[in-house]
Amino acid sequence: MALPEGLRQAIPLLDYTTWKVGGPAEWFAEPAERAQLIALAAWAASEALAFRCIGAGSNLLVADDGLAGLTLCNRRLQGSVLDAGEGWVEAEAGEPIPTLARKAARAGLAGLEWAVGIPGTVGGAVVMNAGAQGGCTAEWLHSVEVIDPARPSTPFTLMAHELDFAYRHSRLQQEPLLVLAARFRLEPGHNPSEVTGRTSANLHSRTSTQPYQQPSCGSVFRNPEPAKAGRLIEAQGLKGTAIGGAQVSPIHANFIVNTGGATAADVAALIRLVQERVREGHGVELHPEVKWLGFS
Repeated sequence: MALPEGLRQAIPLLDYTTWKVGGPAEWFAEPAERAQLIALAAWAASEALAFRCIGAGSNLLVADDGLAGLTLCNRRLQGSVLDAGEGWVEAEAGEPIPTLARKAARAGLAGLEWAVGIPGTVGGAVVMNAGAQGGCTAEWLHSVEVIDPARPSTPFTLMAHELDFAYRHSRLQQEPLLVLAARFRLEPGHNPSEVTGRTSANLHSRTSTQPYQQPSCGSVFRNPEPAKAGRLIEAQGLKGTAIGGAQVSPIHANFIVNTGGATAADVAALIRLVQERVREGHGVELHPEVKWLGFS
């Protein structure tokens, strides 16, 4: 099978992750349209290559040795359609979730105000059941269009109730299905200025309490409800603790930031240190939200 359009080799993934760490992808592509993405997935299947898709590159820790097979970045696959009257919103998987939240607010559609500070895409938000400020993706998602990379030419739809949503979890984290687009049902008929105001307030709350000026993946650990991961970490005196270029943020303890030159190994070692100290100090096992790629 001929090489598909846009395919490249040995592309450093640190340029495509918000942590700015990670080794090279054996094969890499950024499809500009859905047909190109499907052709790339079909090529990977024909070559029996490992296949994965990243969006904004947040919530990912890519190993320093890089990734075998084909890595796709879908962040160029953007676009959305909003029905302000009925509340329906359809968005491509690569659409940044903060962009969609702002569009919805301007249309007087309530429900995504919490998403304005999430550093990810619509597809990533669905897979992770992303959430913040008391809201989450599962509350507003109606359905998703997906493909099976082994049979990419036949997209199909999964309803929200089929995704086994739980806290920062969906079945898409275990199954090799790729999100193409998502459909949301929001609340119509709200005053756009009021929804926009709430959206802006949520963004200000996040940017004023989290280290947005340094590379990070967002929150590293799931909250072991009712406790908060950041508070448990801070109580162990771990703010500012560093391994190599990776540091527990002095601003928010549930963030690990790249202070310059960090490696994935630095980040992984610091995650394990934090888990160990919290386990010893509180008897609580912290589970990362982060998806680890390329680690044995």
